[in-house]
Amino acid sequence: MLNNISISDVVNSLVPISRFNKGEASKIFEEVKETGFKIVLKNNSPACVLLTPEAYEELLETLENYRLFIEAEKRMEKAKTEDFIPADEAMQELGIKEADLEGADVELE
Repeated sequence: MLNNISISDVVNSLVPISRFNKGEASKIFEEVKETGFKIVLKNNSPACVLLTPEAYEELLETLENYRLFIEAEKRMEKAKTEDFIPADEAMQELGIKEADLEGADVELE
């Protein structure tokens, strides 16, 4: 929903706080539902951003994926300087066979 946001989208999303003071909150929330976000201005400066729940979840998921990506890069860099055991060797040392893993629902981080 928040992909490919243009400058004109941002400019069109600006909402002066005075619209809330005039009782237009319901209309503004409908606009958020249609566009995904609005930026509320107070004294011509951004005061807050209104997001749909879907856009907020998308943002949180993107941040989590980025955090995991950075962690993976750190681990890959660390693996270059430290001894590590490839997965097939670790499985052999632990007596685990590929067949043992079939059907297993495992998420690695």
